[in-house]
Amino acid sequence: MTAMNIEQARFNMIEQQVRPWDVLDFRVLETLRAVRREDFAPEALREQAFTDTPLPIGHGQVMMPPVVEGRMLQALDIQPGEAVLEIGAGTGFTAACMAHLGGRVTSVEIFDDLAASASARLAEHRIEVTVETGDASAGWDDGKRYDVIAITGAVATVPEAYRQKLGEGGRLFVIVGQAPVMEALLITRESGDSFVTQSLFETCLPHLVHAEPRPAFSF
Repeated sequence: MTAMNIEQARFNMIEQQVRPWDVLDFRVLETLRAVRREDFAPEALREQAFTDTPLPIGHGQVMMPPVVEGRMLQALDIQPGEAVLEIGAGTGFTAACMAHLGGRVTSVEIFDDLAASASARLAEHRIEVTVETGDASAGWDDGKRYDVIAITGAVATVPEAYRQKLGEGGRLFVIVGQAPVMEALLITRESGDSFVTQSLFETCLPHLVHAEPRPAFSF
């Protein structure tokens, strides 16, 4: 794909996929223009980087479709200097977008190879993100609270540990449920143990490792 074709594909992704899905925040649209999605896609799928579909990245995980990334970034409303925790680094693309919006991003990834490749891509583009390796399916305790938490794989239920890691006014994006229909939620901590939950849209993504629904028992 030539440079001209890449830029046309990026334009089409934003104008024909993301914007029609009610992503109208100028900062988010500018971020999707500025952060080179194709550089974070698996090499074999580079030419599919702008398609409206999840891209497999190994270990049964995917790169989220652009429309889901756009809606997530818009809902989280990341402001410069805010502390951001991402659960599921994947290829590093969403962490790069959140850093471009001004977040101080820490991203946790369970798979060593994905963590290493995401860290390398971010460093290559001189994007400052701290990538940690660990199992964050139920909780990741670094003793800190965050302004923003983004869980980029599905979970069966909202992990209480991450609600408690939100600071006052903090926002948590999470996709909850089982295939074929899951619900994207934005949970905001107003104060203390007062939380507001907003339903954003329906989608379907692979579950985080160790966050899958428990199988039903039969007798």
